[in-house]
Amino acid sequence: MSAIAGIINLDTGEEAVERMIKTMRLRGRAGTDYYREQETCLLQSRSKAAALQDTPPLALWDGNEEYVAVLDGKLYNSRDIRKGLEMLGHSFHGRTDAELLLHAYAQWGEDCLERLDGTFAFAIWDVKRKRLFMARDRLGVKPFFYKEHRGGLLFASEIKMILGYPTVKPELTEEGAAQILLLGPGRIPGSGVFRDIRELEPGWCGQYENGRLTLRQYWRLKDREHRENFEETAETVRRLVTNSILRQSAGEENMGAFLSGGLDSSLVTAVCARRKADCGGVLKTFSVDYENSDQYFVPNKFQPNSDGYYIRLMEQTVHTDHHWCVLSPEQLLNTLEEAMYARDLPGMADVDASLLAFCRYVKVYTDTVLSGECADEIFGGYPWYRDPEIRSREGFPWAQNTAQRIALLNPHLRSRIKCEEFVADEYQRTLRESDILPGTSGEEARMKEMMNLNLRWFMQTLLDRSDRMSMYAGMEIRVPFCDYHIAEYLYGVPWEYKDYQGKEKGLLRMAMADLLPKEVAWRKKSPYPKTFDPAYENAVRIRLTKLLETDAPLFALVDRKEAQQILNRDDPWPWYGQLMRRPQIIAYLLQINAWMEHYSVNLVY
Repeated sequence: MSAIAGIINLDTGEEAVERMIKTMRLRGRAGTDYYREQETCLLQSRSKAAALQDTPPLALWDGNEEYVAVLDGKLYNSRDIRKGLEMLGHSFHGRTDAELLLHAYAQWGEDCLERLDGTFAFAIWDVKRKRLFMARDRLGVKPFFYKEHRGGLLFASEIKMILGYPTVKPELTEEGAAQILLLGPGRIPGSGVFRDIRELEPGWCGQYENGRLTLRQYWRLKDREHRENFEETAETVRRLVTNSILRQSAGEENMGAFLSGGLDSSLVTAVCARRKADCGGVLKTFSVDYENSDQYFVPNKFQPNSDGYYIRLMEQTVHTDHHWCVLSPEQLLNTLEEAMYARDLPGMADVDASLLAFCRYVKVYTDTVLSGECADEIFGGYPWYRDPEIRSREGFPWAQNTAQRIALLNPHLRSRIKCEEFVADEYQRTLRESDILPGTSGEEARMKEMMNLNLRWFMQTLLDRSDRMSMYAGMEIRVPFCDYHIAEYLYGVPWEYKDYQGKEKGLLRMAMADLLPKEVAWRKKSPYPKTFDPAYENAVRIRLTKLLETDAPLFALVDRKEAQQILNRDDPWPWYGQLMRRPQIIAYLLQINAWMEHYSVNLVY
């Protein structure tokens, strides 16, 4: 749980370093240290808990070689790697992952990535060769942004850290504007939206040497023949899921778990509670709710029932120390802008803001929680996996509203962008990247495309949300379902297995059902809870109405008349995913305006 950043072949004077450190403190709050030599500086800040383990950045002298590393994340197979390195003659001063990473790189070079199992983003500076090596975990749990700038390179955990460098300007091109309105809050894989700010994609690594950046993909989802029957498949799923939860909770005495009463968080809770009980303890669990939710909750296609009954059933069944965080409309409204700043971009509106406020509540009890996030992408849980109408349509299944989005663009911007083509090109590019064995049936091939689309796009938006909101609150969310072993295996599993008994995530339910009360194990999927309180919608409506009477920055991107119509219109499709309806669309526009003001975004088209 930390922030990393670097300045390569650029000015590393006090002003430059201090400005980047200032932004890093929002992610790692126990102080920042750095390694500096001439025109190179590597920086790392850590949380209070992580700062007790070692003082970053960490250096290693190996004969005539010297390496310096900055690392954000955790390795879950560190014990095995350490044993292998010790057998090869390596000795260690401590037990940190950063030290282990340096020894692994000194021994195997870039091939060390094949041995690392965890969630990580790191950079290693080869002092002798003046060469930087950087890498990101296979599924993109930890972030890594970079920018080639004036003959050098900047990299960081978050966009705000790169924008903190004195000569970097917050510029937005036509493509960036198109992403905000035509794809947002999703974004093109590898894009940081701001001009020339890029993100190292999941499963990629790179080298920067002599002013040249070279990137390569070291991991990708590959299709394979599935030879296990259903019972064997269910057994493998149970083992993979249980092992991932246990690995990610190992050694964390005070770790908690989010508990929504749904299948995924309940499975994480059940496994962790059992482990905790075996050690004589009680697991802390946490749920979020909203004032007046009993009064205003409205069942719908995407959210068929509220969570309270199922949460209490789980609490009583596995015996957790449960805590409720109840948020008011005012808290959501007052956290909207902070949530945007935590993400560095307009996000999922109050869905982001509620998680940020929730994490601040949880932080009082623990620094780390496990979440059930990412199971839906991998096991096919979302409605668009199973709705034949959506599944057969062209375009991103979680945003079937391109026409609505195009209408919202400022007319000048709309005239400069081939909107339908822009969205279609990104969609088709991802389909082409999907690895599918020859001879795969039409439906089976489509479901693999759907999984790849979800992992490359929708899951990244949710991982951004979990990472940025939790880190901004000074804690960490871990996502054991987002494990590359699980993803690799499930990609090859036939859809008829995943859709067992016609239930979303039927395979996962069958594999793990005995761990949960039957009512929870077979409960219809319900997404992260949002408020239905009309006081919240009224509050965001008032704010947007006031903006409509001004020359706010928002209207450089958004058509004023169309924004006015949104105040009173219900569109047939959510803006993004399942949760962003009219109140969230209004709040998203407020976030865009706050983003343009806060970052002083300069339009360069």
